[in-house]
Amino acid sequence: MEQTADTPARKTDAGQISIEARVSDLVRLGIIGLFAYWTMVLIAPFALIVIWSAILAVALFPMFQALSRLIGNRPVIAASIIVVGCLVLIIAPLALVAVNFADAVQALTGKLRTGNFTLPTAPAAIKEWPVVGERVHDIWNQIAGDLASTIIKFQAPIREVMGVVVAKLASIGGGVLSFVASIMLSGLFLTWSAPLAAVIQVLASRIAGEKGVGFARLAGTTVWNVSRGVIGVAFLQTLLCGLCFAFFDIPARGALTFAVFMLCVMQLGPGLVLLPVAIWAWFSWPFATAFIFTCLAVPITVVDNILKPILMARGLSTPMPVILIGVIGGTLSHGLLGLFLGPVVLSVFYELLRAWAWPPAISNGPEAEHIG
Repeated sequence: MEQTADTPARKTDAGQISIEARVSDLVRLGIIGLFAYWTMVLIAPFALIVIWSAILAVALFPMFQALSRLIGNRPVIAASIIVVGCLVLIIAPLALVAVNFADAVQALTGKLRTGNFTLPTAPAAIKEWPVVGERVHDIWNQIAGDLASTIIKFQAPIREVMGVVVAKLASIGGGVLSFVASIMLSGLFLTWSAPLAAVIQVLASRIAGEKGVGFARLAGTTVWNVSRGVIGVAFLQTLLCGLCFAFFDIPARGALTFAVFMLCVMQLGPGLVLLPVAIWAWFSWPFATAFIFTCLAVPITVVDNILKPILMARGLSTPMPVILIGVIGGTLSHGLLGLFLGPVVLSVFYELLRAWAWPPAISNGPEAEHIG
């Protein structure tokens, strides 16, 4: 009878202890979740800079290794040289554009103050444009004839447009400063590459075991291949286009070269610039010159179709269509950052899906061997 009486009491105590343990676990999880959320809020302003720094460090790591070996295994000096080189490549063109823009604004302001600023009259060829030619010609001449009254008449929309332009310029300036900070931080990541790689492997192993380590390596290889296959090919095409524009003395070749680079990075290709230039060349140049330019423009336009599949799929088990979808979809969804994040996310998801749908135990088990 005593044992019978003790049994319900023990069950009650065990149930009470089980409930208390569950409540304690929930409290611990809640505290951990609160601290995780608080941490994410604190580091959110720096998340974009850190992500860009990690991407740049992965993309520049082979160059860093080669340079470090070349100068006698001095990683700090190698990382400093790479950071300074990247900053020069970014700051020098931006400084040149800023100086030219400041000079143009200063000259325009001086002309407006002295009243010497006038617009040229509309070319007579505009009248021959279909549908809108006459109207555009008249409006142009009206504005050119009385610029001051036109500015006063449209001062409200001009003020709104200038506000948008100033906001866009401020946004671009903030983006450039963030990218400069990312380059400098990537130099620290390169210097600490060995301990950081060890930490990433430990965290990946704790999360998903050996599969996690494989996914971390897959992410690094994907970022390197994308940077080489997209950015590298874009630089190559931009360089070839710039040399071609300079050789044929094409007007506004600086702006056209920059447009080619942006189109190549956005996966649109240089054809959107080279095709109009080629059409203009056929109407403006002699036959032989236009033919030579066209013969050079065609291989420059299609060279990415040959190099990208070779460079982006090198060393990866992920199919090339998955990587291309990630590159294009990531760029459309998240801009330049999505160019790298898109293929990484899709590659990891593809490997997870393949491991879940076709696990090694099924594909390499006794039944599979028997069937083979």
